[in-house]
Amino acid sequence: MRPSLNNATTRPSSSTVPPYLPFCHHSDLLSPKTSCFIPLFPSTKYPTLQNPKSPSYPHQDPSISPAFGSLVKASMASSEPSAGAATETKPFSVLFVCLGNICRSPAAEGVFRDIVKKKGLDSKFNIDSAGTINYHEGNLSDPRMRAASKRRGIEITSISRPIRPSDFRDFDLILAMDKQNREDILKAFNRWKFRETLPADAHKKVRLMCSYCKKHDETEVPDPYYGGPQGFEKVLDLLEDACESLLDNILAENSDIRGS
Repeated sequence: MRPSLNNATTRPSSSTVPPYLPFCHHSDLLSPKTSCFIPLFPSTKYPTLQNPKSPSYPHQDPSISPAFGSLVKASMASSEPSAGAATETKPFSVLFVCLGNICRSPAAEGVFRDIVKKKGLDSKFNIDSAGTINYHEGNLSDPRMRAASKRRGIEITSISRPIRPSDFRDFDLILAMDKQNREDILKAFNRWKFRETLPADAHKKVRLMCSYCKKHDETEVPDPYYGGPQGFEKVLDLLEDACESLLDNILAENSDIRGS
């Protein structure tokens, strides 16, 4: 997550930042010149999975050995997909992304999950969130965001994690909270696509969260990290607006989700 900075805004002094807020949660992390920059693009190797060697069978005519023929038929039958599996609809996958994955994106995940559940469609969706940096990996979301969401009846239980290459394969939509987040996501994709097997058009999955807003004119979800309680309420207002429209848009473009 990144605080909105302009000429009239200065970074707050350490005395104004609550003691549990790490100093490194700042947009300066995105600059490679900063000493506490945490790179998002580690070299990742995946172990090759090897199947155990198939057992050898005696070379003989199945018509001469009925038992062997039955074994072959059973094996062929087990490898054929059932009719139910062929018609099963894959859940629509949505990933919400911000800077540290402890304020905006986990709130977006919680809001969207709540809306989907109330419409009885939770089994049709796979919903998750991530960050463009790994500084907060393994942490719960910001307690102020959890408290603000809980007052609206929304529980945030996600654990922070950084975005990873497989996200570009596994998710149908990747929603960035602001333009810098979107830029960092696309940079990650452009680096990873040369060493990972990723869909060539995966960059088209990345969209701005506020592009779905109907009641608000903002183009970005502001980072509330260094602000007061009103900042968290504003974020939730924007997310509730955008998530309602997002679901309507997904259902309109994927009629099989509602009908399956």
